[in-house]
Amino acid sequence: MDRGTVGSAQSGRLLVEVREEGSSAVVTPAGELDHHTADLLREPLEECVAKGLSRLVVDCSRLEFCDSTGLNVLLGARLKAEAAGGGVHLVGMQPVVARVFEITGAEAVFTLHDTLADALPGETG
Repeated sequence: MDRGTVGSAQSGRLLVEVREEGSSAVVTPAGELDHHTADLLREPLEECVAKGLSRLVVDCSRLEFCDSTGLNVLLGARLKAEAAGGGVHLVGMQPVVARVFEITGAEAVFTLHDTLADALPGETG
């Protein structure tokens, strides 16, 4: 499963892993996404789009918390990905994180998936 690993970034409260899966970038934040850790997610998302990987799959299954700053990082990535012909797909949100998207209405602008397999096109890398 380490095939296509692009990299990772980490602080005490957030670890972000990035790997390529076919034409998609799979970005997995684990921990707390907030004002103090937002750049750890923003930077790899922007790098993926800059490298031509505009289909971003964000695996939220290990994300324990997301505040408005984290939400804004994902909204910004969505705009950049869509401008490059792609999009942002969110996978496996925990209830506490899903609630933030629900309350703000942001769930309506993202493509949501229950599992990573559902979010990835039928490609094999």
